[in-house]
Amino acid sequence: MEFGLQFFPDVGPETQTAQVYWDEALRLCDHADELGYTNIRTVEHYFLAYGGYSPNPHIFLTAASQRSKKARLITGAVLPAFNNPLKIAGEIGMVDSISNGRMECGFARAFLPHEFDRFGVPLDESVERFTEGVECVRRLLEEENVSFDGKFNNFKNVTSLPRPVQQPRPPFWIAAIATPSSFVNAGKMGYGVMAIPMAGGKMQELLGLYREAWREAGHPGNGRVKLAFHMFCHEDAKKAEEISREPLNRYLKSLVDAASDWTGGSSSKDYPNYDKLIEGLAKENFDTQVAKNAAWIGTPETIRKQIAEFQEQSGGFEIASLQVNFNTISYDDALGSMRLFSKEVMPHFTSAQSRAAE
Repeated sequence: MEFGLQFFPDVGPETQTAQVYWDEALRLCDHADELGYTNIRTVEHYFLAYGGYSPNPHIFLTAASQRSKKARLITGAVLPAFNNPLKIAGEIGMVDSISNGRMECGFARAFLPHEFDRFGVPLDESVERFTEGVECVRRLLEEENVSFDGKFNNFKNVTSLPRPVQQPRPPFWIAAIATPSSFVNAGKMGYGVMAIPMAGGKMQELLGLYREAWREAGHPGNGRVKLAFHMFCHEDAKKAEEISREPLNRYLKSLVDAASDWTGGSSSKDYPNYDKLIEGLAKENFDTQVAKNAAWIGTPETIRKQIAEFQEQSGGFEIASLQVNFNTISYDDALGSMRLFSKEVMPHFTSAQSRAAE
């Protein structure tokens, strides 16, 4: 298994400035290589505390590429519904060039009604815009002199620059939450799938559908799965809970607040049962997340047990993206957690035999 860092800002100006948040995130990236974290990931969201500090993940990943010389750089994820694919493809090529071929492209449909409303995009166009946008980006990265005549995008004889370092293109990932068809479609296309256990989906069943679709489509191997977890590791179990309990609860609240339109009247054929999904998330808290192993918090021994249990429960996955500085977790606490996790947890789940000393 690989372990990476995920930076998902869920604070606003009244809590912490973007300048402080990103400075601390980049300083944590300084330690990725020495501690064995193999990838760095961030999101695309807008306007609210839930992700709003990250409207363009490529900007942060470019900066992170200069702090880590080994880690893969992953968008988790870009939202084609709000972006022109010509621009997305160009930015991907640029980050891939600057990082010497370490870019990986994650795409998501977006799921927050307030973002669709502010961009003037109908919720019911979500699936079509996503499918068309990802296909446009794929062709622009793989081919030259591309022409496309679609419902939302039309262009002729376009060669995107810069050309990607990785050939035929950087790896693609598809973000999925709890909709079975999202997992199946990712498998059919031969793309990796990135998911969030906290959403309450039956992860073993969903990942089983993904891997089955992958194999039936004739792709080699068994697919690639990346799951995101909040993680806080400390020698003292009580201290781990004391430091992380309220930040995790505030993170969950910011998510439910950002998605509250689903329980306030928004609906769409492209998002069946999302009102129930958000109602379920509203019941989540620190205790429920830790109990179901969706948040890895505690001593190294406790977290090792959580990971092993979740691997068995989910049917296995390849990469864990760890949110280490969620909400108001300080830089010093996050770095201490990263170091302890690297030393006392990682070696039990990776093939690497060497870890840098503290």
